[in-house]
Amino acid sequence: PKTLLYFYPKDNTPGCSNQAKELNALRQDFEKLGITIVGCSPDSIASHQKFIDKYNLEFALISDPEKTLIQQMGAWGEKKNYGKTYIGLIRSSFLLDTQTGEVLQEWRNVRAKGHAAKLLKEI
Repeated sequence: PKTLLYFYPKDNTPGCSNQAKELNALRQDFEKLGITIVGCSPDSIASHQKFIDKYNLEFALISDPEKTLIQQMGAWGEKKNYGKTYIGLIRSSFLLDTQTGEVLQEWRNVRAKGHAAKLLKEI
């Protein structure tokens, strides 16, 4: 079994909402490949629950307000947006071996739109 762990900046923002909806729409295709989807952001559990309810998401979301897992996976760092450089969450996805925790594939600094289909195709 494998886990697709994806990191996104914020619940209920346009890009993150689209990414979650696209992943949710393809969830069964991932499951046929033995892959469970899990999302992670610094948002609270309450925020995650509202996000799940709003979009009927059928996968788990991890709350990481201290950014422990986010930093361990290298998904926190320098970003550029509209010419400005700042520190923040870098939208990233990792395919993990659920038994060993080994990272099998990684996608860093990805675009939200179309990412779910791209992942499915590459996996």
